[in-house]
Amino acid sequence: MNMLLFSLIFLLATSVVATDTDLPSLSNVTAAEAFVEASEVAVIGFFETPSEETLGYKEFVEAARNVRPIPVALCSDKEAWAKFSVVSDTIALFRKADKHQENLQLSGIKKIEADGLTRFITMNEIRFLTEYNQVTAVGLFQSEVKTHLLLFVNRGSADYDELKDKLAALAQEFVGKVTNSSGRTPVPEFLFVLIHGVKSNEKSLGYFGLTSRDLPRVGIYDSNSDMKWLMPDGEISTERVREFCRSFLVGNLKDVKQAGPPDRKTEL
Repeated sequence: MNMLLFSLIFLLATSVVATDTDLPSLSNVTAAEAFVEASEVAVIGFFETPSEETLGYKEFVEAARNVRPIPVALCSDKEAWAKFSVVSDTIALFRKADKHQENLQLSGIKKIEADGLTRFITMNEIRFLTEYNQVTAVGLFQSEVKTHLLLFVNRGSADYDELKDKLAALAQEFVGKVTNSSGRTPVPEFLFVLIHGVKSNEKSLGYFGLTSRDLPRVGIYDSNSDMKWLMPDGEISTERVREFCRSFLVGNLKDVKQAGPPDRKTEL
């Protein structure tokens, strides 16, 4: 066995410890950072004493089973707590799409239930391309990133999978381009959102003057200005969508007619 392979096995053995809950235990900062970095969305339960008697622990373990395949782990290492600004038992969700950490401090919850922890995770699960629904809408509109690149598409259409993969890959080009309000953490210029042409999304489509028969289409919604645009009809290629995004960023869309009915203000 060569030295590099031996070192890697040793690091994994000492950093991630199996537990009787089937959740990995992250024993140091390096392991915790690697766990977060490895996935689009990751969840860590920071428990000082992870046991059946600890407030919220059993409920967290059950919630972890409910949200598979989202990666979930435990961490009691105080250096890792300090790294992620955790001061007491906390459930933390990490999103790569907008470089965000969402904390749920357990001491501040009146009644801890597994269903509530499950909902906290699912409603904050934002990915490089996030499917829009009533649950994910919470995380999307609470995000510090207020500009959304929207893919309107009918599920099951011939080009559905291709368009999803194409835009999910493109979304990663816009991650970490600007700083957030604190001036420190890089955040993306857009959140990429998938909106299916179904009855529950008629309001969103109508806001852009669309029906399911018009799809697929691509649009931009900027909640700061409550303005919206549709990319001109035609092939939805990576190059065209990239240029559409750049046109917004340099201000060229300000003089372009908005999509949909005029003077209609609503959330998607």
